[in-house]
Amino acid sequence: MVKKQQSNKKSILMDLIFYAALPYFIWKFGREPFGDYIAMLITTIPGFVYTIYSFIIDKQFNFTGIFILGTLAIGTTVDLLSGSAEQMIWNGVYLSLFYSSFYFVLLVMKRPVSLYFAIDFVYLQGHERKASKTLFFQKGIFKWFQYIQVIYIIRGLFMSGLTVFLLKNYGLDGYGEMLVFKQIANWIFSGLIIGLFFYINIPVQNYIVKQENQLQNNNNNITREESKVVAE
Repeated sequence: MVKKQQSNKKSILMDLIFYAALPYFIWKFGREPFGDYIAMLITTIPGFVYTIYSFIIDKQFNFTGIFILGTLAIGTTVDLLSGSAEQMIWNGVYLSLFYSSFYFVLLVMKRPVSLYFAIDFVYLQGHERKASKTLFFQKGIFKWFQYIQVIYIIRGLFMSGLTVFLLKNYGLDGYGEMLVFKQIANWIFSGLIIGLFFYINIPVQNYIVKQENQLQNNNNNITREESKVVAE
């Protein structure tokens, strides 16, 4: 437990450094020598490098890995093609709305990305993908992955709205503060999502216990029937 708490604290500290502190420092001291657009592009480098590093260290492959690398590639491409600092921010808003729409489509199709993230995670714990997928689609369990999908959608909409609000009220000069506010909001949503992922373990365990009890009852019934046959 102590190691886990230390790991969580280290993760929060690293997020703060690479997603907020370093980008803020680069923006504040890089605008004058590089200009707004180049400085803003450079602010994305620490987060990009840290995400790739975490991807390799955590061994997130298959769906999760493809998803992470795909979103990184799309985001980086959009940033490079933006052409100006303000357009880069607006493109980030549009991209966030696109992901929210994408998540909504998957929600309606009943294919939440959170479920496939969970399959990859338990696979690293030694569980077969096919068995995990069958388990997670069971009634009483699946709905929780849909709830997480809804939070993904809300997060995208909220972050887009927050970005627009800060941009309109503070302009490019407030980009450094924007990074901090967005990171804090991201932590709040991430905490909620992680909490739900942990909670899913409860309905999963309840389902497993129910299945085991049902199997035991069936075995007991078979044993009683066999005993009756032998007695007769």
